[in-house]
Amino acid sequence: MEEINIKEFFSYLKHYIFGYIVAIVLAVGGIVAYDVIIKKPLYQSSTTVVIAKADSTDGTAVNINDVNASQKLANTYSEIAKSELVLNRVIEELDLSMSSKELSKGVTIKPIENTSIINITVKDKNATRSATIANGIAKVFAEEIAKIYRLDNVSQLSVAVTPTAPCNNTLSRDIVLAIAIAVLGVTGFAFLRFYLDDTVKHTDDIEKMLGLPVAGSITKNDTRVKNGNELPVARAPKSIVSENIKSLRTNLQFTAVDRNLKTILVTSANASEGKSFVSANLAVSFAQAGKKVLIIDCDLRKGRLHKLFKTFNNAGLSNLLADNIKNIGSYIRKTTVDNLDLITCGTYPPNPSELLASQRNKKVLAGLRNHYDIIILDGAPVGGLADSVILSSLVDEVLIVTKDGATSKSDLSATRDALKRVDANVAGIVFNNVNHRSSKYYYYYGEEDKK
Repeated sequence: MEEINIKEFFSYLKHYIFGYIVAIVLAVGGIVAYDVIIKKPLYQSSTTVVIAKADSTDGTAVNINDVNASQKLANTYSEIAKSELVLNRVIEELDLSMSSKELSKGVTIKPIENTSIINITVKDKNATRSATIANGIAKVFAEEIAKIYRLDNVSQLSVAVTPTAPCNNTLSRDIVLAIAIAVLGVTGFAFLRFYLDDTVKHTDDIEKMLGLPVAGSITKNDTRVKNGNELPVARAPKSIVSENIKSLRTNLQFTAVDRNLKTILVTSANASEGKSFVSANLAVSFAQAGKKVLIIDCDLRKGRLHKLFKTFNNAGLSNLLADNIKNIGSYIRKTTVDNLDLITCGTYPPNPSELLASQRNKKVLAGLRNHYDIIILDGAPVGGLADSVILSSLVDEVLIVTKDGATSKSDLSATRDALKRVDANVAGIVFNNVNHRSSKYYYYYGEEDKK
């Protein structure tokens, strides 16, 4: 059984605040509607009778043996009090429009422990009738006991009175129970999802779990795509996302301190995890650091770097690999960022894996290494495809972009294994879309960016 991190679970519950509110409102609303509109008020009235045996021959007082006998027969007396014999007589005498079976549903007869006293309780929709029935049962019961056991000492200790308020008015208690059930229900559902959740989170010990270091974390930025701003490093250099990218750039430089880092492949386990966003902004960051940078869209299936940099895609890598590589200069595009050039993916070919594995592609990359300080390759997702696995053997380092709380551990593990099989140098995991809005770090840079 996987160990549950309690602290992480309570942090996870924050995502269910709206669920708690909705569940509580629905539960309380439902119980109030039931108690006020649907549930009919019931009135309860009670009386007690005591049974003792008097010696009719000598007129002496009741002795201890008589009391013990009455106590032992208390359960029998209770059954008699609720029998059809008694109830039918009560119905007849009070002229009630119900059967003995219907009447018995609202009647409770209980002997008081260690006594010869019997408690008679009646619940009815009519307050006056509940008291009348209770007193009627006590009267008829005394008469029937006298006939059956020849007892003439059955006394009614208390007379049932008309209740002034319903006995089933439990609205306050029901509201508390509804809130408790709603909270427990949502918490149970959240716990089940948390326990069964196979997604990788930035709070996980990835190095221990998968043997992969965390190269960086990119904060969730809801305004990232507003007005087409998918290059915050270029257009909002003081934003928290820009700082995250700069930290990633620094971490990469430290990992390659003993060798010349030239080519970096950015990939992911699945689509829509943000690899193109990370690769584009990482390229901008290197260019801002004074490096001569080239970014190549190697996703020949669904490449989108041309959209991020707002340029045409009529001629790109796929077209270059089908052309004479001496014409490479005509496929390199200048971007609006100083020191940053771009090769788009080009026409989507029917055989992307074959093109990327070709000798021509290897020669293109080898030639470009001599003209640029950093070359970043935006590859296709690894899941089910050979494209990025092929490219991983041609580059110095590989970054795997993982969307926080979205990528499954099994998919990430499969991606790691696929890259390790070709001896790829995996620099680490980049967590994308991490929610750090509650941190002071976010607010400092976020506010600074607005000034």
